[in-house]
Amino acid sequence: MNTPPIILSIAGSDPSGGAGIQADIKAISALGGYAATAITAITVQNTRGVTKVNYLPPVVVSEQIKAIFNDLEVSAIKIGMTGQYDIVKAISYALIKRRDIPVVLDPVMVATGGRKLAESKAVDALRLFLLPQCKVATPNLLEASVLLGKEVRTTDDMKQAAIALWQQYHCAFLLKGGHLEGDEMVDVLFDGQFHYFNSARIATKNLHGTGCTLSAAIATFLGRGCGLVEAIGNAKEYMDKAIAAGCHLNVGEGNGPVWHFPDSYPLADEQA
Repeated sequence: MNTPPIILSIAGSDPSGGAGIQADIKAISALGGYAATAITAITVQNTRGVTKVNYLPPVVVSEQIKAIFNDLEVSAIKIGMTGQYDIVKAISYALIKRRDIPVVLDPVMVATGGRKLAESKAVDALRLFLLPQCKVATPNLLEASVLLGKEVRTTDDMKQAAIALWQQYHCAFLLKGGHLEGDEMVDVLFDGQFHYFNSARIATKNLHGTGCTLSAAIATFLGRGCGLVEAIGNAKEYMDKAIAAGCHLNVGEGNGPVWHFPDSYPLADEQA
């Protein structure tokens, strides 16, 4: 009997289903993986924004991860919202003996609606503990600016930041250019050399959870045996399809989600 690659998502819960653990489960499943999870926080949110965040005790987060490792053969790990210093530290300690498993870190700091999702000390903990354990981190421009301590605004800034962060933390960095101006977006990867991933900007407000979804997709392709550049390329192709398929999706009154199963339901065809 064949076993799909098991991808562990360590992240917060989004009850509206567009981001966090829920988005990760959908993306991992859509791409042929089996999703296991360890929840870091319970949020109160919908497409209009986040109104409350309840962090789980660090020991509970750690015990969830250990329970998975004690029973399942994990192929890759995605880490999303961590939020607190002690949670980051607990995750790091739980993973420290599993350096054979590739880790994708989406350093979630601010929600789409502007709500802060990480305490300042949690960012310090990411620097100290988790980033050195990762295969790749996927910050947007704001997150890259915080990690670097210097504003990142242009493609040239992204290139310089990617090198500096790689040198500092010894993991690859994929800087996401979604906040750049213009009709074409570029993501910059530095893993010792530069790689560029271009995509056309799609005019839509349904972008809730795109960072969560992309990082989960990268982890899934890594778990399926792809190299890093191939995994990111495949994940970007999937994201473009998911955004296009969800462009006219009518879910919620705010920033709606992407459609995580673009190949299994003819949403895109119906809107063509």
